[in-house]
Amino acid sequence: MYRASDRVEQDAWLSEIETAAETLDLGTQARSHAVDLFLSTLPDEDRSKRATMAASVYVGALVAGEERSQSAVADATDVSRLTIQQRWKDLLEHAGLEAPDW
Repeated sequence: MYRASDRVEQDAWLSEIETAAETLDLGTQARSHAVDLFLSTLPDEDRSKRATMAASVYVGALVAGEERSQSAVADATDVSRLTIQQRWKDLLEHAGLEAPDW
C-alpha cells in the first residue's frame, strides 16, 4: 500500500504513466491499475523508477484486459522491451495475480 503523499511526491512519474497510457489508448481501469502498481512498488532508486513505471503500464493494461505488446509499451515509456520483460511478472505477483501461461 502507499501513502496519499506518494501521489504528490511522484507526480512527474504519474504524468509519464498518463502520457504513455494516452499514447497506447488505454482506458481508465488500465490507467488506475498502472498508477496503483507503480505507487505500491515504488523503488528507492530513481534509476529504477522508469523501469517500474513501464512494467506498471504493461501490467495495468494486461489486468484490465487491454493487453498491449511489450514493444508498444516500451516505445511509449522510453525503455527497452527487455526491461519490461524482466519486471512485469514480479509486479503481477505483487498484485496477487498469476502470470498467464501463453
